[in-house]
Amino acid sequence: MSGLFATLNASASALQAHALAVEITGKNLANANNAGYARQTVNYATGATVVTEQGAQSLGLAANVTQIRDTLLDRQVLRETSLSSYYGTLQQALQRAQAGLGQTLSSAASTDGTSTVTTDTGIGAALDDFFNSFQALAATPTDSGAKQAVLASANTLADRLQQADATLAQGQTDLGTKITSDASDANSLLHTLADLNSQIVRIEANAPGSAVDLRDQRQDALEKLAALMPVSVTDAGGGAIQVSANGSSGAVVLVDHGTVNGTVAFTGTQITAGSPATALTLTGGSMQGALAARDGALQTLRDQFDALASQLVSSVNAVYNPSGSTGDFFTAGGTTAATISVSSGLTAVNLHAGASGGAAGDNSVALALGRLATTKFTASGSNPIDGTLGAFFSSSIAQFGQAIAGANSNVSNQSAIETLVRGQRDSVSGVNLDEETANLLKYQRAFEASSRVLQTVDEMLDQIINQLGR
Repeated sequence: MSGLFATLNASASALQAHALAVEITGKNLANANNAGYARQTVNYATGATVVTEQGAQSLGLAANVTQIRDTLLDRQVLRETSLSSYYGTLQQALQRAQAGLGQTLSSAASTDGTSTVTTDTGIGAALDDFFNSFQALAATPTDSGAKQAVLASANTLADRLQQADATLAQGQTDLGTKITSDASDANSLLHTLADLNSQIVRIEANAPGSAVDLRDQRQDALEKLAALMPVSVTDAGGGAIQVSANGSSGAVVLVDHGTVNGTVAFTGTQITAGSPATALTLTGGSMQGALAARDGALQTLRDQFDALASQLVSSVNAVYNPSGSTGDFFTAGGTTAATISVSSGLTAVNLHAGASGGAAGDNSVALALGRLATTKFTASGSNPIDGTLGAFFSSSIAQFGQAIAGANSNVSNQSAIETLVRGQRDSVSGVNLDEETANLLKYQRAFEASSRVLQTVDEMLDQIINQLGR
């Protein structure tokens, strides 16, 4: 009798184990397209052994669920995700600035093998029109229409410089807002990680590694956090992890078990975190990408536009009003791209093409202003630019274009690297539909076999208990 009951118990435990295997296999199949899911497997083991009158007997089949994860690959995915997000954010910021500037950029190889950039519209065209209008005025120095054309082209040039600066300034403001928003999202994820840590520790207190779904959620939260800022993860024991970021003077702990240490914040100039607040030294993530674009390429272009406006105002005023007594062409105080403007009192009536007191046909000033288009300035001579005004502008746009091209290249390369790393992880943790389908059939057959054994033992016990005494 004890043998039959032992077989009955063994069959029942086998049924439970195979049912669990079928359940987990179905769960794997259902999550085949879930990028945040790690494949689960059922591990079979011999149950506990007890001593009976007939000798040592096993209590049956035992099964437990484990997750198929490679910790090193998981952490590598975090690193590559941070870099991808950094380059992607930088690229998007520069491309939006380019679109906002309204410049048409084209590259061509010159005879010396270098890359040249030309502008068909925008500031470059307005700069050419401005100097061309003075050349036209030199041909007809008393013509009011030519003078009107000079004023119109000057106002157009000033407007485009102002618009370009305003566009870049707004882009910088938007990036600052994005960093602040990302910091808020990071804080939310840190609290999520702390809460998941607490849940995992509680559930796995007596069953290490059993909180597989919570571990999936935690890894997904880590990858979302890594897209915002690079983090390092260390095992804190008991199923918990510690999350840190790189600070100016070492690692800054963000999450330790179920506790969030301080908050992530943007001061306007730097990103801080931890308690006490410590400046972070970030090498990836969207926050650092936005900050790099704001304080890098966009600020550099604004500075170059300011230098162009300063050189233009000082040079034109020096030629137009050499004695300082006939009135400036550009407002003297407007020496930045944001403030450049034509003098408010200048009209076609009082605009002069020649020197003060000159003859009616005097065109010396107009000629001199027209020649400024080909005048080469040197920064070593206390000028804000090197080269001609047009060449300096083209060089500035070329530098900005190179920054965009570099960002595009980095995004393409990093995307390939991240895809490779994720592919390696998927080969370990991803769901293989063919394999899971085969497993489903295998576990189903095992369940059916255990059911048949259970049914047979039940029939035998029925015969022994209910039939033999009649």
